[in-house]
Amino acid sequence: MTSEVETTRGRPETIRAVPVRHPWRWVAVVVIAVLVAMFAHMLVANPNIHWSVVRKNLFNSLILQGVRMTLELTVISMAVGIVLGVVAAVMRLSRNPIVSGVAWVYVWFFRGTPLLVQIFFWFAFSTFVRNIAFGIPFGPHFDGADSNKVVTLFISGILALALNEGAYMSEIVRAGIVSVDEGQTEAAHALGMTRLQTMWRVVLPQAMRVIIPPTGNEVNSMLKNTSLVSVAGLIDLLAAAQHIYYKNYRIVELLIVASIWYLAMTSAWQIVQYYIERYYGRGSARATPLTPMQRARMLAARGGHYQ
Repeated sequence: MTSEVETTRGRPETIRAVPVRHPWRWVAVVVIAVLVAMFAHMLVANPNIHWSVVRKNLFNSLILQGVRMTLELTVISMAVGIVLGVVAAVMRLSRNPIVSGVAWVYVWFFRGTPLLVQIFFWFAFSTFVRNIAFGIPFGPHFDGADSNKVVTLFISGILALALNEGAYMSEIVRAGIVSVDEGQTEAAHALGMTRLQTMWRVVLPQAMRVIIPPTGNEVNSMLKNTSLVSVAGLIDLLAAAQHIYYKNYRIVELLIVASIWYLAMTSAWQIVQYYIERYYGRGSARATPLTPMQRARMLAARGGHYQ
């Protein structure tokens, strides 16, 4: 009898877990919902915004041509910029002071001057370089071409965007390379690999986890930065919208059309970036993020209470 009483007294009471309540979260949700509803009502019910003009011009042929030009500028400029960034990053990490110094000057100049100034510079290239000649440096020239025919408006836009992007990509790639443990490089050298083989086969694949997220953000920025070439006469998405509202004077409506297309392109890229980051994040200490379908199934399995 005594042992049963002692056992009953020694048993801990059942712990009742009380969920922590967050009333201010609901207040914040209500305030945000009201503000969003007010903004949406202002856009939809505003008599000064003609949504019929937006619907009419959303798939206008000139707008679609501008979208294509924006995508072409983005893809080509980013591809060239990434290559320049990798080369400049490797040069910055070189033990040769001349090589690293040249890369440092390149990054310093293109990061230190505004992109818009660089765009104007390349579009005015033919004003100070009339002819592009080929031959011996400081010696006789064998052949030449008119700079206006070589450096066209499209090439000028690519040069301005790609050279600027390469300077930023070099810092991103350099940060990724530095993040890889030096023991990996030493082990590769011990196996007889050259510096180039070590960089290409050992260091860069591991650095991709650090390089990919900011590179994805750079692509997102490039999609929007292409709008700057419109000031120099290249017909991108923004310039196409401007050409239309110069005729019908519906400025806000055409800017809404351009914004819808920019949001569509950046949203599509965010989906692609998500899966690229997920691919290169495999095997890391951090858990691999769930795909949207996996999140939806988990949410449904938990009855809508996903955390």
